[in-house]
Amino acid sequence: MDMQNLYLLVPLAPLVGAIAAGFFGKVMGRTWSHRITITLVAVSFFASLAIFQDVMAGHPFNGTIYKWMSSGDTSLEIGFLIDRLTVMMMLVVTFVSLMVHIYTIGYMEEDPGYQRFFSYISLFTFSMLMLVMANNFMQLFFGWEAVGLVSYLLIGFWYTRPTAIYANLKAFLVNRVGDFGFLLGIGLVLMVFGTLDYSSVFANAHNYVNDMAPIPGISVGLLTAICILLFIGAMGKSAQFPLHVWLPDSMEGPTPISALIHAATMVTAGIFMVARMSPLFELSETALSFVMVIGAITALFMGFLGVIQNDIKRVVAYSTLSQLGYMTVALGASAYSVAVFHLMTHAFFKALLFLAAGSVIIAMHHDQDMRNMGGLRKYLPITWITSLIGSLALIGTPFFSGFYSKDSIIEAVGMSHLPGSGFAYFSVVAGVFVTAFYSFRMYFMVFHGEERFGKSHHDHQGDHADEETSQDHHHGLKPGQKPHEPSGVVTWPLILLAIPSVLIGFFTIDSMLFGDYFLDSIYISHEHHALVEMREEFHGAFAMALHSLFTLPFWLALAGVGSAWFLYIKRPDIPAVIKQKFSIIYTLLDQKYYFDRFNDWFFAGGARGASRFLWKFGDVKLIDGFFVNGSAKMVGMFSGVMRRLQTGYVYHYAFWMIIGVSALLTVRTWFE
Repeated sequence: MDMQNLYLLVPLAPLVGAIAAGFFGKVMGRTWSHRITITLVAVSFFASLAIFQDVMAGHPFNGTIYKWMSSGDTSLEIGFLIDRLTVMMMLVVTFVSLMVHIYTIGYMEEDPGYQRFFSYISLFTFSMLMLVMANNFMQLFFGWEAVGLVSYLLIGFWYTRPTAIYANLKAFLVNRVGDFGFLLGIGLVLMVFGTLDYSSVFANAHNYVNDMAPIPGISVGLLTAICILLFIGAMGKSAQFPLHVWLPDSMEGPTPISALIHAATMVTAGIFMVARMSPLFELSETALSFVMVIGAITALFMGFLGVIQNDIKRVVAYSTLSQLGYMTVALGASAYSVAVFHLMTHAFFKALLFLAAGSVIIAMHHDQDMRNMGGLRKYLPITWITSLIGSLALIGTPFFSGFYSKDSIIEAVGMSHLPGSGFAYFSVVAGVFVTAFYSFRMYFMVFHGEERFGKSHHDHQGDHADEETSQDHHHGLKPGQKPHEPSGVVTWPLILLAIPSVLIGFFTIDSMLFGDYFLDSIYISHEHHALVEMREEFHGAFAMALHSLFTLPFWLALAGVGSAWFLYIKRPDIPAVIKQKFSIIYTLLDQKYYFDRFNDWFFAGGARGASRFLWKFGDVKLIDGFFVNGSAKMVGMFSGVMRRLQTGYVYHYAFWMIIGVSALLTVRTWFE
């Protein structure tokens, strides 16, 4: 097959599956809907494998597939940039999507929207592939917005639930804030460079290093403005502080889409975009510092929120927020390849953790509250071992995939000398303990300790972290019922995701970080030499893991696991005491730093207040009262006066005629 046709096959195969399931799902039925969509996503994955082999053989591609529109000197095109960064993303997206498609057969088995869900997740896969394969800003923006649109449909998939409608509206609006900055950045690129083609923009970027941005009233470098505006888009899509508020609420969607959104697609789009834009970001240290500080805040403070969550999916969601912060910190430290490497390893173990959480939820009859679980290890052996593997990878256990990427981020940030790097280093190191604690808190509460399921749900003494997601659709096991392992379509994806969660870091770190894998895809300035120093210190994946046993992050992770074991297995009475003693801190975390309340009061309340003012003053008093009713009253008053002058007597009219003639003669005399 011609390679260009193969490139087209990768995104178009899931699109065809989405159309088939969406428009003809009722005719085809459930079985054929999932067969067609899964087969076409598998075709996309194997086509991506073939393209990966071709690119590794030295045959990258950068060209136009279709010219969409021309306006003056600007041409808007559909084109593909197929290099090593792209094919890595293609493989991750298609493989994780394939696992999610298979898993969905079991998870959504009884859902009336079965065909619609398969249509949406295939369309989601198409959108993400168009984004990562783009060779120009226009197509990037198309994929960017398409991912946002489909995420809106998926988060609100159960559209009869008010909480789901609130969550998808929240995600949509928050992402529009980021996308506004993203669109301004793309507009500034077009205005300055006169093109939206990546290669042309990157080749000429160095000519504008000393130019100032054409923004009235603000003195900022042109490239700094472009980079920060583009990164604001990434802050929305990749849920960085303060645009992170939508992501935890996105748990309202079914678990398979939580895995797809949070592992390999939507939230990683911002990380990928910044890595792709490395030739621009490398020319602005101000932008890099901004990126690093935002990532550090997200990595540490979102991790704290995971500590007090009781909804199993929300713990994993806050974990995603924290890990996205780690990736963003790496981007700010100019360690783009490290950020993308963590993106890849994180995609596997985070998808594994979400799908394992979904397996637990199925076994618990859709009860997501970890306080109603415990002792599930003997009932769900496959889910237990795969969850343990995912948790060990997440906390950076030596030899697991997450260790190689996470440890590399910490080391790269430690070598950075940009403003803000000290705070970033503290955040990512402290985050190691926090991550280990909340990860194994969840693990111990779910799989070990006392069996708390099948009992009357007790009063949780005001804990309501999960109420908004559980009030109307968490049923739980009835007294006497025992959980059991779900079917093979649920457990096999867990096993297949567990394998790369263990192995992929060990076997790829040498080439992806310290080899020349990203040499032609990512640009790093000579002034930013953290990766060069790391390469000199690297003596192999095995030696790196052994060396880590004597470093602070390893002992912090071990302390986090030990603390979780002591508090939730050995002395489960202590957490309630700690909560009571530190009630102010607990309330602050439970209220998510009051971001949602502030947004509801300031932005939503402000918008409603402005609307009420415009209605009562602008509409009722000004338009209706003054212009409409006021003009009617003036006409009425004038008519009333004139009516009094219209008496009907001839001598009155003759009198006014004499007065008028006298006035005219007087005026004439004055002008003569």
